[in-house]
Amino acid sequence: MTMVRAHQTRLKLMIVALSGALLLACCLAASARSAVLKPPPGKVFFGVTDTGEGNDFRDFAKAVGKHPPVLQTFHPWDNSWKKSMARWRAVRARPMLHITTRADDGTEVITPRQIARGRGDDYLIRINRIASRRHLRMYIRPLGEPNRCLNYYAAVDCSGNVRGGDYAYKWYRSAFRRIAIITKGGGKRGNINARLKKIGLPKVQNRGQSKRLPRRLPRAPIAIVWSPLPDGSPGTRANRPAKYWPGKDWVDWVGTDFYNRYNNWKHLARFYDKWAVGKNKPMALSEFGLWGSDGPGFIKRIFTFARKRKKVRMMVYYQDFGSSNEFRIQNFPRGRKTLARFLRSPKFPKFAPGYPRFR
Repeated sequence: MTMVRAHQTRLKLMIVALSGALLLACCLAASARSAVLKPPPGKVFFGVTDTGEGNDFRDFAKAVGKHPPVLQTFHPWDNSWKKSMARWRAVRARPMLHITTRADDGTEVITPRQIARGRGDDYLIRINRIASRRHLRMYIRPLGEPNRCLNYYAAVDCSGNVRGGDYAYKWYRSAFRRIAIITKGGGKRGNINARLKKIGLPKVQNRGQSKRLPRRLPRAPIAIVWSPLPDGSPGTRANRPAKYWPGKDWVDWVGTDFYNRYNNWKHLARFYDKWAVGKNKPMALSEFGLWGSDGPGFIKRIFTFARKRKKVRMMVYYQDFGSSNEFRIQNFPRGRKTLARFLRSPKFPKFAPGYPRFR
């Protein structure tokens, strides 16, 4: 009887250990999925860009008949989240934060080289700490459209000349990697420093006034979106997306922007095949919309494009500021009706899991 009991005990221990291992594996898999923040299987997140006013979000939702689960906010480097956080909570939308280097007054805040070398680390640490402490699930879209010559961080000017210097391709790629590593965190500062050193970048910098660096950068529920234009503006070989690719280890989503005014569908299809399929990443239309003219045919075609390509998992409509702007969906009655018809599908949920809430 003693030997039987011993055997049964060992068997129970093995079953418990195996169950624990399977549970841990499931948790790790779930954690990996949540870090990318994809919508549930078979669903696509619809979003809209932020005007700074919650009522504009509500008016848009009413116009298209769907509450957008994602709200994309455009912020200059080092901007406060105080007003944005309140708005994200008020409209119950998961934020996508687009970070640019152009201040509201038009001045350049920081260059790609300065970001890569750690000059802006205090801002990146702040993002990590806020997102991790508040369990804020969010997308970060750093330096979007790097191959659009009008952006301050573009590597190619509007004459097609490669800028070099602080704006060289390598500095954009390094800046992007640094943003991803520090904002997502996930360990002691020494481990973060080791990851930075491995790709030739300096350790986490203390650029604040008499502020001590944190000992840990906790894992934040942040997904990073890389989003060049499909071909580039100007559309030269020197300005193709490949020049700006930071590497799959630092990208959770690939994204691009597409409008009816500039609608080269071959470029969009090529972008999808090369970056979403080729790199096995979910794809976002990080900006899409009607620009200056009504276009129900464009809306129909962009949704058909997404329906036929399973890696398209997010579509964010771009609206500008004010009631008379060239992008406002309410000014395009046929396009608005077409958009509303597509959004009636249950494929587009009204909310993202874990959206920001009041506490």
